[in-house]
Amino acid sequence: MKTFLVVDDSRVIRNVARRILEALNFKVDEAADGQQALDACLRGLPDAILLDWNMPVMDGIQFLRALRALPGGDAPIVLFCTTETELTKIQTAIEAGANEYIMKPFDSEIVESKLSQVGLL
Repeated sequence: MKTFLVVDDSRVIRNVARRILEALNFKVDEAADGQQALDACLRGLPDAILLDWNMPVMDGIQFLRALRALPGGDAPIVLFCTTETELTKIQTAIEAGANEYIMKPFDSEIVESKLSQVGLL
């Protein structure tokens, strides 16, 4: 079973994402900020990460850059999931190592589509 780490400071978003991903047969772990996510990745890298941008302690971009610098940190598929809509923000996320971008709010159809695009479904 593939593993997914959902990183978002909103418990509601984490719960929605968990339900969608578990229905798609992923094992799901959660982190409320980038530092918690980095700690989880140091214990073991997931197959994929759904990552929020704006979080306390360590934001999504800081986490993504730290992840990609880890040994094996280039392996997880990272889907940035945020309300940021500016093209420069999207470019920043892609340049930092995001594989794909999902806009909030999202639903199961959007998540399934993005997962298919990155080869996880």
